[in-house]
Amino acid sequence: MSCYFPMRLFFSVAILIFFAGISLPVSAVSSMQNSLSSSTLVNIGKIDLVVVTKSTSSMALMRNGKVLRRYHIALGDRPRGHKTQEGDQRTPEGRYTLDYKKFDSAYYRAIHISYPNEEDRLRASALGIQPGGQIMIHGQNPRSSLSAEEAQKYNWTDGCIAITNPQMDELWRAIDEGTPIEILP
Repeated sequence: MSCYFPMRLFFSVAILIFFAGISLPVSAVSSMQNSLSSSTLVNIGKIDLVVVTKSTSSMALMRNGKVLRRYHIALGDRPRGHKTQEGDQRTPEGRYTLDYKKFDSAYYRAIHISYPNEEDRLRASALGIQPGGQIMIHGQNPRSSLSAEEAQKYNWTDGCIAITNPQMDELWRAIDEGTPIEILP
């Protein structure tokens, strides 16, 4: 009987260690997922400026000069340089306005950027080309075989700015139509 207790204790401890080892990675993954999605759990309120920096593939949501949130973004296939004409796969650079929200976007939700502005139209006219348009901030492509995180590693848009769908939900709540956006090289 005295031999039975140590053996039972050994197996109990072994089972606990085994299940603790299995549950540790699961809890670690769960913790990582929570930290990755925690930005969508905390309401940041309204913002007064969006700043996109193309060279670092980042978007900052700001209020009163303070960065409240930063996202990694995907851009067009040719991200360097200012958009000059329709079909050039570039994202414009300059100061624009987020002028309307599009509920029925092919890429989850979308927020329209007021490109082209008067300066863009004059430049294109002088060159005898069309400046293009319909530049948006939007969510992910629902037809993509890549996960949102994987898709964000590539520049896959036609000149738009792509963020993940949870980030799009947060941005959607944080802006009002008319919020300015600065797009930097």
